[in-house]
Amino acid sequence: MNTDRKARWAVRQSALPTIVRPCPDCSGNRHRPSGKIRVNASGKLLDVWLLLSCVRCDRTSKVTVHERAHVSSLDPERLVAYENNDAAVVRELTMNASLATRNGYRLDWTDSWTVEARTPLHSLDDPTPLTVRVVFDLPAPVRVERLLMLGLGLSRSAVRRMVGDGRICVPYALDAKAHRDFELTVRTAGSAGAVAHTRERLPQPTLAMRAGA
Repeated sequence: MNTDRKARWAVRQSALPTIVRPCPDCSGNRHRPSGKIRVNASGKLLDVWLLLSCVRCDRTSKVTVHERAHVSSLDPERLVAYENNDAAVVRELTMNASLATRNGYRLDWTDSWTVEARTPLHSLDDPTPLTVRVVFDLPAPVRVERLLMLGLGLSRSAVRRMVGDGRICVPYALDAKAHRDFELTVRTAGSAGAVAHTRERLPQPTLAMRAGA
């Protein structure tokens, strides 16, 4: 019997989230970061904006990052990053939930993440439960059911059946959205803890590396 039944799944970024707010020039409400940051100086005071592009009409709009901030209040390296349109800073600002709240828009994380499932291949009749550690590389709210489907390579109905009969134990409801690290357990049909009265033959998860979008 294999006693090393552990796996690690990583939720990784596949794209930046969409910024949802009305466009003043068209009926669109989806915006993408243009990759640029604008810094405007008025004496010792600075305004810093993240520049967006409307997905529909390509109109440029601004998100306020700093308003009338004294130059001495900003970290010099941070200021240089703003001036150089640093890609990592653009990414950070785009995903910043507090910045979204302050500027009155929301983030749409649809199609912005993928699952890297590093699951060792074991015999599927091994009664030892498989413990999966799920870690998040970005603050995307991920629907738990979708995460299980991608990580295990199963259909929605199979995931629901396995959760229902105790073969998948997860600390969230299937329709919940998780954004912090957690653990789940996968049991085979004959393992202790699986519901004994379940007789329906269920598809077994493919415990191998799999990524989904």
